[in-house]
Amino acid sequence: MSKENIAIKAKAVDEATERFNNAQSAIVVDYRGLTVAEVTDLRKQLREAGVSMSVIKNKVLTRAAEKAGYEDLKDTFVGPTAVAFSDEDAIAPAKILKKFADSHDALTLKGGMVEGKVASLDEINTYATMPSREDLLSMLASALSDPMRKIARAVKAVADKGEGEAA
Repeated sequence: MSKENIAIKAKAVDEATERFNNAQSAIVVDYRGLTVAEVTDLRKQLREAGVSMSVIKNKVLTRAAEKAGYEDLKDTFVGPTAVAFSDEDAIAPAKILKKFADSHDALTLKGGMVEGKVASLDEINTYATMPSREDLLSMLASALSDPMRKIARAVKAVADKGEGEAA
């Protein structure tokens, strides 16, 4: 192998390592059997959520995962492999890929990494069913505002009662 080829492969490993290091999550999938139209649709859904999906050679992924500290992912790099990386929302790739896999038998989730930890397939499926960050914040805001509304109504009732006695 020439020095030029070695340099190209080393660069590919470094780029993949950097993507692992910068990602909040990286979900590994087998896309074998999807049509071009289905892959295009999947990539569009992922892109809208700020997630990028790349097909990377298994050997490159294996070396990059080792360099990034995710050696346990090596078992997932078998057969046709694509990785969905998200730098922002840790569960967005899991949600989108799980939903897509449920309606397309050809897409199979293999494993991945979420917030710096290797996640099993069961954990990824659990993340996929969780509400989004925005939904959780909305639930929290609602839960916090309900007691405040009750206190405001009680104070208003006391004030109205006080006005009625003064008249």
